[in-house]
Amino acid sequence: MKKGTIYYALSACLAAMVVFAPLASAQQAVSATEKPDSISSMVFAPTSKTHSIVPGPGRQWPWRLEIVTTTFWVGELPTANNPTPNRASSWDANWTQNFGGYDNPDPATRRDYIPAKFTPRQNPFYIALPYNDKARVGHRPEAPTVVPWFKEAYQGPAVSTVKGRWIAIRKGGRTAYAQWEDAGPFRTDHWQYVFGTERPKPNLNKGAGLDVSPAVRDYLGMQDTDVTDWKFVEFKDVPPGPWTRHGDNNTFVINQRNQGISVAQRKKPSAEIIPR
Repeated sequence: MKKGTIYYALSACLAAMVVFAPLASAQQAVSATEKPDSISSMVFAPTSKTHSIVPGPGRQWPWRLEIVTTTFWVGELPTANNPTPNRASSWDANWTQNFGGYDNPDPATRRDYIPAKFTPRQNPFYIALPYNDKARVGHRPEAPTVVPWFKEAYQGPAVSTVKGRWIAIRKGGRTAYAQWEDAGPFRTDHWQYVFGTERPKPNLNKGAGLDVSPAVRDYLGMQDTDVTDWKFVEFKDVPPGPWTRHGDNNTFVINQRNQGISVAQRKKPSAEIIPR
């Protein structure tokens, strides 16, 4: 091969490397932005410029792994690390009253996962995630797109589609089940984490992305600030446990009451017989 031919071939190779190197870097950058943090075996459905989690086969939701988890409670007063009081929730202006009282987190004042002084009128196994689907009027504009079950849960503009949803919280070898009853910690708009692939944002509580009630804390043997995994669960997949016992908002209690009414109706005679 002549020197001129060799020089031409080398020049062509160098030119190709210059062209394709940026393309490879760009492809790597795209892959990096699409890779979920600490979340395995997910299925994604694109929504505009982001991704939202959708359940896998059999409507199984993926675990959100290693989430800093803090404890909060109904009736909690504001503190330096928790500036928002919990006398009300995002969806209940009279949360403390409707719950039945102050859900004292002091273990010495609790028995069998509930306060010793009263039986809660709502499920003592509750949690908060940093998203509220409600706006002043109706729902947030993104809610119909980002809340995976929005259409099936929709009951009109005044009703949240996420309130009462069941989730599983796991620490070590134990798993508790609880209902979503408030928005937090700190944020109420982070749907990209709650329903998507982002991690919780930095905050005063070490980047906490989940608040759990004293009942959940005690069942899991958590510290007041700890690390857990969590995921959404369908009601049919929630097993029996202490989370099934109490609360007018508890799906288990509601179903038991409805079954009792149905049985009573079946036993009731169709017409009253008046003796002569």
